[in-house]
Amino acid sequence: MEEDLTITLQRLREEHRLLDNEITCLQEKPYFDQLLLQRLKKRKLWLKDTIVRIESRLIPDLDA
Repeated sequence: MEEDLTITLQRLREEHRLLDNEITCLQEKPYFDQLLLQRLKKRKLWLKDTIVRIESRLIPDLDA
């Protein structure tokens, strides 16, 4: 299961990076679709939240 999470994490990180590049390229244009930009940013935020949740699941619990 941990291996599956690691693979999923890699895929999500790659998609996040690609979205970041796409957002940057879109914003460099003089005219761009604001709705598209908003959707891309929401997707990127969702990815980031999902990445953080998976990372926290992969960190072993420490007994205090």
